[in-house]
Amino acid sequence: MASVLDAGPFFHGTVAALQAGDLLTAGYRSNYRPDIVMNHIYFTALVDGAGLAAELAAELVKGVAEPHVYEVEPTGPFENDPNVTDKKFPGNPTRSYRSVAPLRVVREIADWTRLTPEALQMWRERLSALSANPDARIIN
Repeated sequence: MASVLDAGPFFHGTVAALQAGDLLTAGYRSNYRPDIVMNHIYFTALVDGAGLAAELAAELVKGVAEPHVYEVEPTGPFENDPNVTDKKFPGNPTRSYRSVAPLRVVREIADWTRLTPEALQMWRERLSALSANPDARIIN
């Protein structure tokens, strides 16, 4: 029997307007490196971590869509997100995961912390530096 990585609940941030029961799947552009189409669907057990992803997704389509955070449930096995686990942080303090199986939307979460304009600018600068660094790759 496989061990459970995290009992959740789990969250996903996006600009997609979804309903309970909808499925989120892999195959979309990264919020962090939009030139990369992701082979996995990413999620976290931290609601504000999903909020960050939603804000960054909204930055990619500025003025076109609003950020949303959803409670989700994995429909298949999942693993620690190798882009942060033991790479940028020891262990998995961000409680970030990924799966090739879809995530089912449980409900939309309204109570999550929005980024300040200053924090959003800081993330823009970080992502710009990341995009310019050929050694900073996403494990896809």
